[in-house]
Parts: sequence; structure tokens; C-alpha cells
Amino acid sequence: MDISPDAAHRLDPSGGCPHADNARLLARGAVAPVVLPGGIEGMAVLGHAALKEFLGDPEVAKNARHFAALREGRIGAGWPLMTFATVQGMITADGDDHRRLRALASRAFTPRRVTELRPGVEELAASLLDDLDRAAEADGGVADLRRHFALPLPMGVICELLGVEPEFRDRLRHLSNQVVATDIGPEQAVAANRELVAVLAAVAAARTERAGDDLTSALIAARDEDGDRLGQGELIGTLVLMIIAGHETTLNLITNAVRALCAHRDQLDLVREGAATWGDVVEETLRWDAPVSYFPFRYPVRDLTVDGTLIPAGTPVLAGYSAAGRDPAAYGPDADRFDVTRPGRPGAVRNLSLGHGAHYCLGAPLARMEATVALERLFARFPGLDVAVPGDELPRNSSFVGNSVRTLPVRLR
Repeated sequence: MDISPDAAHRLDPSGGCPHADNARLLARGAVAPVVLPGGIEGMAVLGHAALKEFLGDPEVAKNARHFAALREGRIGAGWPLMTFATVQGMITADGDDHRRLRALASRAFTPRRVTELRPGVEELAASLLDDLDRAAEADGGVADLRRHFALPLPMGVICELLGVEPEFRDRLRHLSNQVVATDIGPEQAVAANRELVAVLAAVAAARTERAGDDLTSALIAARDEDGDRLGQGELIGTLVLMIIAGHETTLNLITNAVRALCAHRDQLDLVREGAATWGDVVEETLRWDAPVSYFPFRYPVRDLTVDGTLIPAGTPVLAGYSAAGRDPAAYGPDADRFDVTRPGRPGAVRNLSLGHGAHYCLGAPLARMEATVALERLFARFPGLDVAVPGDELPRNSSFVGNSVRTLPVRLR
């Protein structure tokens, strides 16, 4: 397939709602040529079946040494997607390296550990709902749910898991937002990445001096026991991944679920009547409005044909999670309808929004639990909650990676 700029879909660095473009691209096929920032040619796998096949293909790598344009020096240091390609850690590792790094981090995300975390998440959610209520009282009954609830909940949980000192948290929140943005300039991108690494190095230094019962301390201990198990670059890269993925995905998931339920009050009624669960809401939101739209990157190590389309070796490929979630071939002619009873039906297709295969999201059980607790507590406390402005007036994230809105003003009563 021709992947020249004239034939390819040019991804908008400023983000925007992906669903109209996804539907148009899916109508052409399950795999689409795209143009990344800087005119870099790539591909996106959009169809559910094609994406599942691609994510599980052993001939598809994550290590940027397979990224042809980067290897050939055609991408500058300030490229806005550089962190996704080059950060050290399990997100860019393959084979034995990936298994080694994943095993070190997995102890924090076992089902037992997630169950143990739930009371603390419930307590934090209750406290944040108090904050949300106070913010609304101070501003005519309206407050930004994303700022006061959907963001600090997962950020607080992941920082607690990692042992991040309170003085670092606000800066990490800001820098991680910069790193996932796709519309920033080269100088700003380089500065944000350098500062993020510096802040996380300070976090690691603090945990080295005062080890605790947290994941960062455990990773440092593993490094110190055997120097070749976890290098400093891998340690910082793992922390980058945990901080960004550990709050950004859940933040968008909670935000998107609240928007969906407020726009579909009949679906909220089904949950209240017991016809569906809050877990069903989470699964349907993951499918219908995935928190990640196009996730970078994977690279075929040889020329690869997916659903009849050739993807040349070394091509940067995006996983089109938001498109796959509304693929009519997987979910039927009503794939674009929000239906919280869908996940509970016999033979329901499981969404791919948290990945598939060896790189399936390590924190998926935690994200699901946090979102379930958040929604249950939010609508129990404020049953009349509604979005305070029309949906099309909400500003979107400045990224084609994360899929959500920047603010979510809600009226609590």
C-alpha cells in the first residue's frame, strides 16, 4: 500500500475527537497509512481482529533499534513522540529483557495486591469527593471533575505505590501531561523530558536513602543485588512508564465514563436498577471511548502483511485502540452505541483497550478497580450529577495518544 503523505491520514498533533476519522478509515480497511508529526510515515492498525493479531505477532518488536527512520537519523531530538520510542524500560523492551523488567514490576500489580489496595482507594475517593463538593460550593454549584477527582485519585494511588514524596507529585503531574502531548515544540519537548528524568532521579535518590515498602525501593533493591538486572536508565524508564500510564489511562477512563453516563441517562438507570454493574460501565467505556486512542510504537522486524496490507519492516505502527473499540466487524452494526449491558452478554467480545499479548497493560486490574470505585462512589454521593456544558464545547486533550477532554465541569446537584 502506498504510504506517501498524499495517500495517508495526517494525524492532528492537537488531538481532537478521534471517532469520525476512525469510522472513515475503518471503512477503507483495518490498516491505514498515517503521517506522524514531522512528516514521518507510519501505519495504524484499526480493526479489532487485525489489531489483536498484530499485538500478538512475535515478528513485531518494541525496541527502537527496529525504527528505520530513527536509526537512519531522520528524526530530531525534539520530536514530540521521542519518549515513547526511546525511554528505557519494559515498554520498549523485547524478549528476555522485557520478561526481566516486567517480572520486577509485576509484584505491585498482582490480584492480591490490588485487592489489598481497594480500601485505601475507597478512602481516597471519599476524601476527594469532599474536595469536589467544596469546590462546587465555591463556584455556584459547578466544579471541574477531572481536576478535583478523576486526576488526583489515580495520581495519588500510583505515587503511593511508587513511594513518591508529596513535594514531587504536582510537578510529575504537569510533566507527564507534557510528555504525552503531541502538539508541543521541539525545545519544550526536550525540556519536559529532561526535567521528568531529573525529578524521577530525585525520587529514586530519596528512596535509596530511605527505603520503604514501595515499588521504587523494591526496584532499587533488585538493582543493587545484581548490577546487571536493572540499570539506572531502566529504573528511571520504568518510573516514567509507571507515572504516566499509572494515572493518565485511569484519568481518561473515569472522565470518559462520566461523560458517557451523563449523555446516556438510560444507561445510568440500568446500573441503578441492577441490570448492569459498575464493572460493565468500565468495560463498555474502555470499548466505546478508549482512554488511549493511538498508542506508539511497534515495529515489524520484517515485511509483514496484516489484513491484506503490507507494513514494511521498520515502520512505526500505532495501535488504534479507539478505532478497534467501535469496529462493526467485532461489535456489530450498533458498535457506535454506548450500551452497558453489552459486556455481560454471552459471547461478548473483550475489548483491546488495555492491550493484548506480552505487553498487555500490567496495571489493568488496578485501573479497572480504581475506575469502578470512582464511579460507584461518585454517583452514590451525587446521584443528580450532570455535565454543566454541552459536550461539543469541552476542550479536547492536546494529543492523539490520550483520548479525553481537558476539563469536565459538572453540576453536582
